[in-house]
Amino acid sequence: MKEQVACLGAGRMGRGIAVVFAYAGHNVALVDFKERDEAAFDTLSGGALAEVRNVLGTLASFGLFDASAVETLMTRVSVIPEAKAQAALSSASIIFEGIPEVLDLKREALARASKLAGPTPIIASTTSTILVDDLSGAVEHPERFLNAHWLNPAFLVPLVEVSPGQHTDPAVTARVTALLESVGKVPVVCAARPGYIVPRIQALAMNEAARMVEEGVASAEDIDKAIRYGFGIRFAVLGMLEFIDWGGGDILYYASRYLTGALGSERYAAPEIVERNMREGRTGLRDGAGFLDYEGLDVEAYRRERLKAFVELLGHYGLNRPPVL
Repeated sequence: MKEQVACLGAGRMGRGIAVVFAYAGHNVALVDFKERDEAAFDTLSGGALAEVRNVLGTLASFGLFDASAVETLMTRVSVIPEAKAQAALSSASIIFEGIPEVLDLKREALARASKLAGPTPIIASTTSTILVDDLSGAVEHPERFLNAHWLNPAFLVPLVEVSPGQHTDPAVTARVTALLESVGKVPVVCAARPGYIVPRIQALAMNEAARMVEEGVASAEDIDKAIRYGFGIRFAVLGMLEFIDWGGGDILYYASRYLTGALGSERYAAPEIVERNMREGRTGLRDGAGFLDYEGLDVEAYRRERLKAFVELLGHYGLNRPPVL
């Protein structure tokens, strides 16, 4: 079913979301929420549509679809001035808020948008930093409000982190995750905690990479090479908790204890859950349970499937070499 989608704000996030939904067959209105004179609005509108067209053209050049379809997809995207916001918002089935990451600005925009939209449309903030319940109080009918954190570039990265608040109707969460799946995204539902999932892990990894440059552990180039060809390849195939189970939680525990002492920092200490899993005999694959449950799993078939995925990924990097005979 074709949905009517609105993006509150015509900036980078709104434009990326417009690409996703137009590509999937839906109409998208980028709603400018600032008062502008006609010339300023025409500049904004022209820039937004040109960027959406350019992204679609780039995707076509990569072989995803025939370039002749770009203009058809563009007919699904419009930029709406602030004066016509009510019609665009009230006719949408879902509104994605993409206002700059300033709490007061977002709350003001959400309050005004929810009033203009009426009680029917779902409203989802795309904030990367602000918790859902710090925003939901500004929304009329907060049961239809949640956070949907897209990772940039929104038109390429599959993941969307969906974070319902204390007032969010579970049916709304289900509708949003189903809609995201229908346009090719991979939604995950997470509690309203700072950093969601990916940014929280990412911040630790990025700071540690920067710290290693600072300490002279390796050059920036070699650290990035290690990330691409070691860290990145592993975790493109195995989830991080799955990887702990693959090797064994006890290995992580003892490695963490060594690093904590050797580097003199508690940031390497394993959380209590790792030690608890060890006490309970849940170290991973070899016990049949760890962070994940492997009961009844054909472990050999599972290992082969994961190793095959590694081999295919090596092929993508041109690193699959035939044996020397």
